[in-house]
Amino acid sequence: MAVHIVLDAADVPEGGHAVVELQGREIGIYRIGGHYYALNNYCPHQGAPMCAGYVSGTTMPSDVYEYEYAKKGEIIRCPWHGWEFDIKTGKSLFSDKVRVKSYEVRVTDGKIGIVLGK
Repeated sequence: MAVHIVLDAADVPEGGHAVVELQGREIGIYRIGGHYYALNNYCPHQGAPMCAGYVSGTTMPSDVYEYEYAKKGEIIRCPWHGWEFDIKTGKSLFSDKVRVKSYEVRVTDGKIGIVLGK
């Protein structure tokens, strides 16, 4: 398990993201609520660049004629076909079997590190 320093924490604004290249893969680093999350920049459906997708929230299960909007800024939508994934976990919103690869992020002394090799 190796930690690879990729950015200064200040390089990723709250609610924003940055894409870095690390060992031949592109990884998007997102900052949500002061915490950092990392996702592979590759949609499992047809390889779209995930980090080019729209970030929003989603509607939650609710009663008839009621709409509960939640997870604002935590959902990324594939720019090609609209598949939606939770940025914090990489899990899709439509299937327990589909996900975007996520990576552990460690912030030390103002530097963002990505953990590879687990």
